[in-house]
Amino acid sequence: MSTRIQKQLRRRKRQIERRLDKTDNRGSEKPMFTASNIHYEIAERTHGVCAGGVGAVHLMTKKIGLIDEIDRNIHLLKIHKPYHESDHVLNIAYNLLAGGSCLEHLELLRNDEAYLDALGTRRIPDPTTAGDFCRRFDSGQINMLQEVFNETRMKVWQQQPQEFFDEAIIDADGTMVETDGQCKRGMDIAYNGVWGYHPLLVSLANTGEPLYVLNRSGNRPSQDRAYIYYDRAIELCRQAGFKLITLRGDTAFTQTAHLDRWDDDGVRFIFGIDARPTLYEKVEELPEKAWKRLVRRPKYEPKTKRRGRKPNVKDKIVARREFEKTRLVKEYVAEFEHSPTWCKKTYRVVAAWKELKVVKGQMKLFDDAKCFFYITNDWETPAEEIVFTANARCDQENLIAQLKSGVRSLSAPVDNLTSNWAYMVMASLAWSLKAWAALLLPEQGKWSEKRVEEKRKLLRMDFASFRRYMINMPAQIIRSGRRVIYRLLSWNPWQHVFFRFLDQLSLPLRC
Repeated sequence: MSTRIQKQLRRRKRQIERRLDKTDNRGSEKPMFTASNIHYEIAERTHGVCAGGVGAVHLMTKKIGLIDEIDRNIHLLKIHKPYHESDHVLNIAYNLLAGGSCLEHLELLRNDEAYLDALGTRRIPDPTTAGDFCRRFDSGQINMLQEVFNETRMKVWQQQPQEFFDEAIIDADGTMVETDGQCKRGMDIAYNGVWGYHPLLVSLANTGEPLYVLNRSGNRPSQDRAYIYYDRAIELCRQAGFKLITLRGDTAFTQTAHLDRWDDDGVRFIFGIDARPTLYEKVEELPEKAWKRLVRRPKYEPKTKRRGRKPNVKDKIVARREFEKTRLVKEYVAEFEHSPTWCKKTYRVVAAWKELKVVKGQMKLFDDAKCFFYITNDWETPAEEIVFTANARCDQENLIAQLKSGVRSLSAPVDNLTSNWAYMVMASLAWSLKAWAALLLPEQGKWSEKRVEEKRKLLRMDFASFRRYMINMPAQIIRSGRRVIYRLLSWNPWQHVFFRFLDQLSLPLRC
C-alpha cells in the first residue's frame, strides 16, 4: 500500500472518529438529522458506481486465470458476437456481488453506464440472454465448469501457509429449493409437500467454499449420488496436497456401501448412523464403566468482564402457558465396534447418550433418553472429540443459508432442472470469489497476528456484510488513457484490508 493511500486512510479514520466522539455533544438540543434544503441534480462530466469493489474482484479473476480457463474449457457458443462464455459466467456472479438478487437485476446493470465503464465493456448480456445461456448447458458441461472453478481454486489454495494443508474436511448435505412455478421441468414434490428441486452441496469446511453443486428433483433423497461428489472432492483435495482428508455427513450420508473403499484409500470419515435396534442392543450390553460424562465446550471465551445472565423470556412463557418441553440433563459417551450390513470391515461407533426430562409448566412429567450414533474409522481420537467434530458439521447449514438467502444462488429462475443447475453453479461463484478474496490476503509482516484475525473474519463474514464492506463502496469512474481509475468517495473500517488485497494482486502468484 502506497504511503499516500495510508495517509488518506488515516485522515479519513481520524475525521470519522471526531464525528463519533461521545464526549462532543454540540447540537444535542435538537434532533441530529437536520438536513432539509435537499436538491438533486444529474452530473454532467463525472459518473460513479455503488459497487466500487467489483473492479478489485475482476482484477482477481484475471490474476488467477479464471477468465482464460472458462473460455478454454467451456464451448457453448458457436460464434462470439459479442459475448464469450466467460462474459456470461462472470455476468451472473458479478450481478450478485454488485447487489442484485435475481436475473432481472441484470437489466439495471446493463443500463448503468458507469458500471459498464468500470468493467471496460460496451455492454453486458440482458436477463433473457443470460437465461438462454443457462439453457445451453448439459450435465457434462456443468461438471466441466465446476472443474474449471476448482482448478482455479487450487491456485488460491497454493498461496496459503503450509499448515493449511494439514487436513481437508469435506461436508455434504441437501436442501430444498422451493418454486411456485408449475412448468419447470424436473421439479417434484418432496416428503414435506414442498414442490421444487433438491440440490446437493459438497463443501470444504475449512474455508466454507462450495466445491460441487448437484441439482436433483425434489423427491430425491438427500444422499442421492453423494458418493460420486465425495469421490471428486477427495481427488481434488489430494491433488491440492492435503495430508489428511475427512468426510462428514448426517445419518442420510453414511454411505455404508463405500466405507470399506474409503478406508482402504486412507480417507477418514465421521458419519452419523441411524439408531437401529442392533445398535441399541450393543449400547445396553456395555458395562457402566464404559460410559464417560460428556462436557460441552463453551461457545466462546468472553474477552471482557463476565456479565450477569439475562432472564430467559422464552422459558418463562413456556412455563406460564404450560407447554411441554424436553430439557437436557446430562450427556455420556461410549464406544464399541460395529460392522454395517454393506461393510466387510469393522468400524468404531461412538454413542452419545442424552438423559432428558419432559416438563409441563413447573411440573416434571417423566424422564426420557435418546442415543445418537457416529461411525468412524478413526480409532485414536477421543470419543468426545469425535462427537464434537461430527456436530461441527452443522456449520454447513450456515453456508447453505448464505447461498440461499444471502447470495441467492440456490434458486430456480430458469425453466428446467439442468438450466437451473447451471445457474446455481455460476451464481455460487459469487461466494467463492468472496472466499478467494479472503484467502489471498497476506498473513506475514509486522502485524501478522492482526492480519490473521482479519483474514479469518473476512472468510467467515456473511455475504451481505462482505458486499457492504468490500464491494458496495461508492466510487467515481475515470477513464484516463489506457487506465480505468476507481476513485473511492467514502471510507469504511475495512478499506485498509481492501487496499492490502489490491497490493497482493500486484504480486506474482506462488506456483
